[in-house]
Amino acid sequence: MNQPYDYADASQWRGTTILTIRNKDKVVVVGDGQVSAGNTVMKGNARKVRRIAGGKVICGFAGATADAFALLERLEAKLEAHPTQLARACVELAKDWRTDKYLRQLQAMMIVADKKETYVLTGNGDVVEPEEGITAIGSGGNFAYAAALALKEYEKDPEVLARKAMAIADKICVFTNSNLTVEVLEIK
Repeated sequence: MNQPYDYADASQWRGTTILTIRNKDKVVVVGDGQVSAGNTVMKGNARKVRRIAGGKVICGFAGATADAFALLERLEAKLEAHPTQLARACVELAKDWRTDKYLRQLQAMMIVADKKETYVLTGNGDVVEPEEGITAIGSGGNFAYAAALALKEYEKDPEVLARKAMAIADKICVFTNSNLTVEVLEIK
């Protein structure tokens, strides 16, 4: 017998693909718009990629929305305390995330990028700078990541590459859609 779906259980919410691609000219963060609860699409046009720190930092998030926004606010505060030091702000947030009793309960992941650096932040205390200039998170993240790695030899523009990789993830992952939010920072 099927158990009724518990919409309050955040672990059952799916539907995020965030992909970041960086080259010498620009950094692109793209996210899909789908939010699913179990096998039901709850929303198709969520905005999971945002600019913070006066538009100088792009953040994409996966996980519980309220948790992600709580982390986003704290990251902004860390960036105010450490302007132009994205790495330090991320490490300070990760330390708080691991040691604060309230923050430890937050269920989200983030990718943050500025003109110089990109990091993946997790509740495990991870602050990971990706190799290859490509990283992804969320339920469709591995599909988008694999597609971007496969296509990067053939597509040099990070925005075009990101859109193509997300289109592939959309075709494979039922928790990903083609309603994209794309943010770009020009490096030069």
